[in-house]
Amino acid sequence: MEVGITFPQHELAGDPEGVGEFCDTVESLGFRHLLAFDHVLGAEHRDRVPPLWGPYDENDPFHDPIALFSFLAGRTCRIKFVTGVLVLPQRQTALVARQAADLAILSGNRLRLGVGIGWNQVEYLALGQKFESRAARLEEQIELLRRLWTQKVVTFVGEFDTVDRAGCIPRPGSSIPIWLGGWADRALKRAARVGDGFIFAGDPDRVQGGWWRMKSFLAEEGRSLARFGADAVLPTFTDPGEAADFIGQWAEAGGSHVTLSTNRPGLASVQAHVEYLAELAEALRRPGWLPADEAPPTEPSHQGEG
Repeated sequence: MEVGITFPQHELAGDPEGVGEFCDTVESLGFRHLLAFDHVLGAEHRDRVPPLWGPYDENDPFHDPIALFSFLAGRTCRIKFVTGVLVLPQRQTALVARQAADLAILSGNRLRLGVGIGWNQVEYLALGQKFESRAARLEEQIELLRRLWTQKVVTFVGEFDTVDRAGCIPRPGSSIPIWLGGWADRALKRAARVGDGFIFAGDPDRVQGGWWRMKSFLAEEGRSLARFGADAVLPTFTDPGEAADFIGQWAEAGGSHVTLSTNRPGLASVQAHVEYLAELAEALRRPGWLPADEAPPTEPSHQGEG
């Protein structure tokens, strides 16, 4: 079981020292990955047709995950980075291939690329992409990304992208893992067809229910559970001991990763988040979900695992 932490975007956005201190603490305590959400723009919700239904608006801060992780990769040794999830269809596929390849190469293969279709049509409009065709484009993009990361010269003619005998050089040593996210069964089915794993989000019951449905979709596709990753991204536990209990249940159900949050009322400073991380780490060491004696990192390494 790989246990990671969600980046606390509301408290740390715009504070480079705080971002660095938080990430250093996550790594030094033995957590294995850091997950960041993605939004390019925040939009006002009022008077929209169709309405914006998502949880974020013009008041919510975000860092671009690729830029954020590039900053953090240079000061860390072993922690992995997860986009949870990058809204891929609103971006240029070839540019994402280049950015992700560079982050993977320069960090020592520490990137897991989580992707999804998003919900904010205002972002799509601002970025010059069509909102209505985003699901179909996502599947095509995944195919193209994998070809750009593994083939020297690519010729690709799709509905949305065309590559005429061109390549992404340098390429990562292996194809970057592409995990999907979302809420509806159609997102789960899409991942069962083309994903390396799925990022489930929500309360524990919702996460467990999504995983049970995913198992049936994987069986329909003839895919092995052992080769498909499952990450549970959870809200903050008031009692860190409850997080340890859930991880045990998640491992028993076949989950491979879990991502815990430090966002809870009253944690408004970097120090407060760091203190909660220490409480969480202590609770997870007792049942063995984190190493008991994690050696502190010494200098950034470029020999990490994918």
